[in-house]
Amino acid sequence: MMKNKIKILVLLSFFIFAIGNQSRAQYVTKKVSTKHQAYTDSLKSIDYNYTFPILGKAAYKNGFDIPYPLGIMSNFVWLDQGIDITNLQLGVQSTNVDLPLTPIDFITFGENRNTSYTFNVRPDVWIFPFLNVYGLFGYGTSTTEVNLATPIELKSVVTQNIRTKGVGVMGAFGIGPIWASVDANWTWNKPELLDDPLLVKVLGIRLGHTIKFKDRPDRNFAIWAGGMRVKMTSETFGQITLIDALPAETWNRTAEIVAQYDAWYAELGPIKKEAVDNSAFPEIINSIDNADGSTIVKYGMDKQVINMWNGVVGAQLQLNKHWIIRTELGLVGDRKSILFSANYRLLGIKKK
Repeated sequence: MMKNKIKILVLLSFFIFAIGNQSRAQYVTKKVSTKHQAYTDSLKSIDYNYTFPILGKAAYKNGFDIPYPLGIMSNFVWLDQGIDITNLQLGVQSTNVDLPLTPIDFITFGENRNTSYTFNVRPDVWIFPFLNVYGLFGYGTSTTEVNLATPIELKSVVTQNIRTKGVGVMGAFGIGPIWASVDANWTWNKPELLDDPLLVKVLGIRLGHTIKFKDRPDRNFAIWAGGMRVKMTSETFGQITLIDALPAETWNRTAEIVAQYDAWYAELGPIKKEAVDNSAFPEIINSIDNADGSTIVKYGMDKQVINMWNGVVGAQLQLNKHWIIRTELGLVGDRKSILFSANYRLLGIKKK
């Protein structure tokens, strides 16, 4: 009786989920053509004796082709996206001045962008044939360009190293020849100049189709399209010296910057002038005027991506049950991205 219940559970699970792996294209399937019938029959004869996935043995007995349960993926990612900055606070620390963070409401921004290059490693395991969990561990470089529009025109370009760690979960289901996947992860990203890591939440939804090779049923090619949503922790605090925050061209136009600030300040009313005087901004201008790059600017802000959603397209080649390579491009929307990855899979630990 118990064996029958387990068998029914397995059949229902695969009927509902027909899951793909973390590369979204190697998915559990029972649909075969005549030329692949021998391969399917061989799956039914497998005496599966490995710990993961749970229900893996029953899956093979019912003719389902499931990915090897353990994997390690290496990813290279390039990403460029717009950043929205609100609720700015500034403080300053120099030889004679130490001002705490104070709200700044008189600065307006132009276009602000972040570009990053990241290499990460992604170990994963199929807990069930339809449920994959994974970790993310990475290192990269992040460059943020911030453009002030008023009271002065000023560009800040900051490049810093960043470390990443996180966890994720992925599930999918099949609809005839089409598969769909839902992938969510949470990563904590620590740029070297920020006080605390940033929590970034990513949700990916994809629809795809997989084509098996005629004479190699374990080899396939897949294509997909979908959307990706990115949301980061909005509250950011850190500090940086002016010499690191401002490009060389800024120090060549200090007189112009100071003159622009003085002209803007002269047009303010008494109340607005008092607000500016009580902030750290005049001290920052003085440091620029004196070419003092050692001045430390403390900052706090709410930072978020301009568009949370963007469209992606991707393709993958599964060479065999062990090796998979893939690429994905973010083309639609403000966020642009390129991903290249290689994935190696293995059977893992046998049951005792």
